[in-house]
Amino acid sequence: MKKILITGALGQIGTELITYMRKEYGNDNVIASNRSKHGDESVLQSGPFELLDVVDAKGIAEVCKKHGVKQIIHLAAILSANAEKNPQMAYDINMNGTYNVLEVAREQGIAVFTPSSIAAFGPSTPADNTPQDTVQRPTTMYGVTKVAGELLCDYYHQRYGVDTRGVRFPGIISYAALPGGGTTDYAVHIYYEALKNKKYASYIGAGTFMDMMYMPDALKSIHDLMEANPDKLVHRNAFNVTAMSFDPEILAAEIKKHIPEFKMTYDVDPVRQAIANSWPNSLNDSAARAEWGWKPDYDLASMTKDMLEKLRIKLDIK
Repeated sequence: MKKILITGALGQIGTELITYMRKEYGNDNVIASNRSKHGDESVLQSGPFELLDVVDAKGIAEVCKKHGVKQIIHLAAILSANAEKNPQMAYDINMNGTYNVLEVAREQGIAVFTPSSIAAFGPSTPADNTPQDTVQRPTTMYGVTKVAGELLCDYYHQRYGVDTRGVRFPGIISYAALPGGGTTDYAVHIYYEALKNKKYASYIGAGTFMDMMYMPDALKSIHDLMEANPDKLVHRNAFNVTAMSFDPEILAAEIKKHIPEFKMTYDVDPVRQAIANSWPNSLNDSAARAEWGWKPDYDLASMTKDMLEKLRIKLDIK
């Protein structure tokens, strides 16, 4: 069984991906890594864990040799809103971390999954049904690092034959772990506040559409792409993937079907609103569907029902 290293394993996606992949491949075959131990204890206890900072190229190489790693899922990154607060740190971690992972992969013959994002697009990108191949001129540091990461992964595949693969994630919604400073985080916080306080003040304005995806589909997309037949992958990296597109009003209306007394107001954050305005309204994911059979299981209605059910249990709310 192949050994898989996951960087940024205690983040929003990593926390759940570790559990998912250990069920698929066995606890001992999936190595969690993070630059600190602050996170879900189940991740730390259920299998191998390594303290690892992705800006430390030597450390990555040593961990990969130690465990005989054959695949890296590289999740470690500073996300959009936090990246704007400290663009220098975001550049260092997002760019140098990705470069280090790719160099180790080249040297040791390791396959790499690196997620990109809808942040890789910008104001000049077609906003509706955004094509797989189109203009990418982002206006955020996070977006800049994601475009560069896409190109680096393509380069390492074409130049060195590294098996690089990746998707462009939309906003990821989850009940298990809180998000880590992204622009789409409102779509997670709203569920918590709807259950706890029956109200929410959205920092994203009405009419702002963004693509979203429920965490189970995000995990499935990583697994399915890495298991896909490489001969059928035309793009390999930065596949558009999506499950739904909505604005805060549509999301609030869906929640009110389950919590009729829920009320939403607005307290728009100009920084995150400007970021959201630069992103597409909806993505065209036909390339992912054609090349490796991508298809989400959840839409807005089924996701909302499941989110509220799971959060009631988590928060102990009757």
